[in-house]
Amino acid sequence: MTNQYRGWQVSAHILLGLFALACILPFILMFMSSITDADAIVSQGYTFFPTKLSFGAYDYLLQNSEMVFHAYGITILTTVIGTTVSLLITSMLAYPLSRKDLPGGMVFAFIVFFTLLFNGGLVPTYMIYTQTFDIKNTLIAQIVPWLLMNGFNVLLMRAFFMNSIPTPVIESASIDGAGEFTIYSRIVLQLSLPIMATVGLFQALAYWNDWNNGLVFITDAELYNLQNVLNKIMSDIEFLSSSASMGSGSIMALLPRETFRMAIAVIGIVPILIAYPFFQKYFVKGLTIGAVKG
Repeated sequence: MTNQYRGWQVSAHILLGLFALACILPFILMFMSSITDADAIVSQGYTFFPTKLSFGAYDYLLQNSEMVFHAYGITILTTVIGTTVSLLITSMLAYPLSRKDLPGGMVFAFIVFFTLLFNGGLVPTYMIYTQTFDIKNTLIAQIVPWLLMNGFNVLLMRAFFMNSIPTPVIESASIDGAGEFTIYSRIVLQLSLPIMATVGLFQALAYWNDWNNGLVFITDAELYNLQNVLNKIMSDIEFLSSSASMGSGSIMALLPRETFRMAIAVIGIVPILIAYPFFQKYFVKGLTIGAVKG
């Protein structure tokens, strides 16, 4: 029985190792492609073992380093502020919905769920934010639209509160004279680190990868985030590469073209890869505990 168990254990480790390798290989291919010569990619395709290396894509990024670092600052600022405020708003909505004694709780929960099925559309959203709230060409335009756009996070946090926060604890605090805000801030949030980390990771990824808000609401290049700047640089390269007005083929040969796409992905994903291991244990626990218990 012990040998059979060990056999299953070894097989499971090998299988999980293969799955892990399958997840890592695309990142390795992405990085190797970013340092591969553009002509080699055109002639040989993407490969783990390039015949000719080139750091032209990163050299091109360094030439625009001031703009890229400024965009990094904008992205970090909007991600930190947006994620923090979004967690606060989401938890303040999810906590009352998790209370069984909330009058009309099912109606409010349905309204949140309804936002998962339909949205107002791009044109009404643009008109509301630019004409009513007048946030065009401001940092707020890159923060506010994502604060409560995802009702899934609210429902996920609500399920966690319902399944993981003992009702007797809340009742005991209420008997001891604690108000609703005290219960929420001193008890509920203290016991909800896994789901807060999980939803926070979702929101942080949404803010970090966001380019739509900058495309729609921002026309001032000084307010571009990282994704908008990298997209702008990529568009400039494609324009210069295809422009018939450029008479020098040697200049066009210097443009990284294909490899720059991969360099953009590397620049954008490295901070997420660094931060993710610190959130992984909370991420898994928050998803499993926040799920519906059978």
